[in-house]
Amino acid sequence: MKIISLVENTTKSELKAKHGLSLYIETKKHKILFDLGPDKTLFENAVKRNIDISKVDTVIISHGHIDHGGALKSFLEVNSSAKIYVQRTAFEPHYSKTLFIKIPVGIDAAIKGNKQIVLLDGDYKIDDELLLFTVDKINRFYSSVNDALYDDKGKDQFRHEQNLVIFENQTALIMGCGHAGVINIMEEAKKYSPDLCVGGYHLFNPLTKKTVSTELLKDIATELQKYKDTEFYTCHCTGKKAFDYLSHQMSNMHYISCGESVEI
Repeated sequence: MKIISLVENTTKSELKAKHGLSLYIETKKHKILFDLGPDKTLFENAVKRNIDISKVDTVIISHGHIDHGGALKSFLEVNSSAKIYVQRTAFEPHYSKTLFIKIPVGIDAAIKGNKQIVLLDGDYKIDDELLLFTVDKINRFYSSVNDALYDDKGKDQFRHEQNLVIFENQTALIMGCGHAGVINIMEEAKKYSPDLCVGGYHLFNPLTKKTVSTELLKDIATELQKYKDTEFYTCHCTGKKAFDYLSHQMSNMHYISCGESVEI
């Protein structure tokens, strides 16, 4: 299994950095894109890594925010065969609120009916290699950064968020922003004994430039230290301050920036 970061907030390579996330994953059976980033950065960076987007057979949109699914329409223009798995509620309106102003951050609902899109209502097994799951309980170790996010009903409860488990010689857990909380997601995924966890933890607000409290970071580190056999690669919305703290507490905490890859 090979995981390449094609869109991420930071870069140490010739690839262009962009606020968002897209991971290209090759398994024995699949060529996967987990999230697509906000714009055409995905396609520009894929060319630099000699990755043919038209050959991707599976797309997972982790949740209904533009920095993860903004390039969906452009993807459909270059790939007419991949199945795209999205929670049905991901196409509902979503907002970021700052200074009492609600800014739309949702994905384009006009393409919801495209024949390649598979709308889901909760957990879903794609095949023996790929499994999607959602998390209902988000109260433990809740990130205050989520308080700025809304849907049409009020504060977002992230029913539109899903996570991917890949079963190969080793098991990988892939998450987008981890709005439900990395601890809650790991709690749900521990029955699969993931050897690897890749994704963001949503501990940093890019608008206010604020990181969650040190107290919360300490609690998260304490809980994650229980997973001694899992290698963690975080990115995107975790933020540098939070990553620095967590990586000082855990030898198995790493960062994956744009252009970097992990093989297991």
